Amino acid sequence: MHGYQLRKQLHARLGTFRAFSWGSLYPTLRRLQRAGLIAETSSEPGGEASEEGAEAAGPTRARGSWGRRGRRVFELTADGKDRFDELVAEAGPQTWDDESFGVHLAFFSRTPVEVRMRILEGRRRRVEERREGLRSTLSRASEQIDHYTRELHRLGLESTEREVRWLNELIDAERSGARPDAATPAVSPADAPDDVPAPRPPSESDA
Repeated sequence: MHGYQLRKQLHARLGTFRAFSWGSLYPTLRRLQRAGLIAETSSEPGGEASEEGAEAAGPTRARGSWGRRGRRVFELTADGKDRFDELVAEAGPQTWDDESFGVHLAFFSRTPVEVRMRILEGRRRRVEERREGLRSTLSRASEQIDHYTRELHRLGLESTEREVRWLNELIDAERSGARPDAATPAVSPADAPDDVPAPRPPSESDA
């Protein structure tokens, strides 16, 4: 998969959570390549690369073959596939914070069911704590803050309440086995379709 396809796939999966620029994508691909997690398989001429070059023009053109002269095609290495499996098996506090939860959720179909449950339950606890904090703030400071600040707190409270309800539905579905893939073990990227994107979002580094 070359960079243009990868960016499209990342936007399709994570567009709600991330905005990807060529300025973040290509440096991350270079870091992944240096770490041995991806390898270049070929270089394709022109085509959609002109769209890449339009945004990446100045800085990337000076870096030789990373510029507009061709599309560099990459694939996961064996180490990259192993790293992907490690990432989707993680279930610590970092997986349910605001920065990472959406990324892990996007790969739930390749995540073991017990890990999905730990992430969902951890996220629910995190959001419930936030909800109670907002309730406490509104209760204590309602008379001390102006109308607009109060409405801002109310918006945050309503958002957390909606997310808790949504998480409850996901957790109930996992427990009941309602999802067709609820009992399916994690799938290695080696067995995934060709249109599966890179092992992790380009905003994070494995170097």
